[in-house]
Amino acid sequence: MAKQSIFGRIAQLAKANINALLDAAEDPARMLDQMVRDYSASISEAEAAIAETIGNLRMLEQDHAEDVANAEDWGRKAVAASRKADELRAAGDTSGADRFDNLARIALARQLAAEKEAREAEPVIANQTAVVTQLKTGLDAMRGKLRELTAKRDELVARAKTAQAQSQVLDAMKSIDLLDPTSEISRFEEKVRREEARVLGKQELAASSLDAQFEELEDAEEKSELDARLAALKAGHAPKAVTSGE
Repeated sequence: MAKQSIFGRIAQLAKANINALLDAAEDPARMLDQMVRDYSASISEAEAAIAETIGNLRMLEQDHAEDVANAEDWGRKAVAASRKADELRAAGDTSGADRFDNLARIALARQLAAEKEAREAEPVIANQTAVVTQLKTGLDAMRGKLRELTAKRDELVARAKTAQAQSQVLDAMKSIDLLDPTSEISRFEEKVRREEARVLGKQELAASSLDAQFEELEDAEEKSELDARLAALKAGHAPKAVTSGE
């Protein structure tokens, strides 16, 4: 996986508008689960790629350090050989001096080669260091998005469960309204009231009948008195007058 494509993918994922994606989703909770899985997989891939990039950078840095160390070492060897050549030349050993001067030249040539390799590696190291910094920044952003996604998913699941519970309660309340037991009680109460009314009606009717019987009895007594008095008149007996106080 190319470093540039890795960085581009990280940047794209990190800039994803989660809310817009959720608004367009038919099943936000399921989409969030899938997004969490995708982000987790992408983060794992990015971590592996970044680790490899960092490993390559560290190898470049080690090679650069080795080139610098070699340049310094060959420089010391060139100085030592040159000094030895000067000592031999001062002692009259021209052949020996020339041999050490040649060694000094060889050391200087290798020093130059090591310095050149070190210089050529420096811009590559600087570029790789910048890329690693960008990748780490992008990876941190992805991890932040993953935390946001996870929190969003957990919140949405909790809200969905709450909404489901509320819906069940409302449905239960609606069922209670449709089958209101108080309406049955009201109907029973009305039935009891009608029965009570019939009892009162019977009582009133019974009382009315009893009054009529007493009135009939009084009428019969009055008729008997009238008949007795009529019989007395016919027998030549005047009816006894009723005086006050009797």
